[in-house]
Amino acid sequence: MSKQTVLGRVAQLAKANINTLLDQAEDPQKMLDQLIRDYANNIADAEEAVAATIGNLRLMEQDHQEDVEAAKEWGGKALAASRKADELRGGGQAAEADRFDNLAKVALGRQLQSEKEARTAEPTIAAQTEVVAKLRTGLDQMRAKLGELEAKRDELVARARSARAQNTMMDAVKNVDVLDPTSELSRFEDKVRREEARALGKQELAASSLDAQFEQLDALGDSAEIEARLAALKK
Repeated sequence: MSKQTVLGRVAQLAKANINTLLDQAEDPQKMLDQLIRDYANNIADAEEAVAATIGNLRLMEQDHQEDVEAAKEWGGKALAASRKADELRGGGQAAEADRFDNLAKVALGRQLQSEKEARTAEPTIAAQTEVVAKLRTGLDQMRAKLGELEAKRDELVARARSARAQNTMMDAVKNVDVLDPTSELSRFEDKVRREEARALGKQELAASSLDAQFEQLDALGDSAEIEARLAALKK
């Protein structure tokens, strides 16, 4: 995966609008679970690619530093060879002095080559450093987005559980309204009252029958009294 592809992918995922995705989902919780898995996988892939990019940058930086140090080292060798040549030339050893001057030239050539390589690598290192910074920012945004997704998922699950509990309670209340036990109690109470009324009726009926018997008894008593008085008159 090239650094441009990684950079584009990281930017695309980091800018994903979660609310829009949720609005388009038939089952938001399942969609969020899938998004979380996809994001986690994408983050892992991006981390590997970014790590490789950073590794390449560090290698270039090491090579650049080696070129800088090599240029410095060859410069030191050129200076030492030149001084040795001057010393030998001062001592009348022209041929030996020329040999050390030639060594100084070779060292200067190596110094020049190392400096060129170091300068050539600097723009690439700068560009790669900028890419790595953007990739790091993108990864941070992706991790933040993953946290947002997880929080959304947890919130959604909690709301769904609460909604189910409320619906269950409302269904229970609705069933109580439809099958109101107080109506059954009322019907039973009416039945009891009718039974009580029947008992009262029977009691009244029994009482009226008893009163009639006593009235008959009183009537017999009056007849006896009349007969007795009639007999007394006849005497």
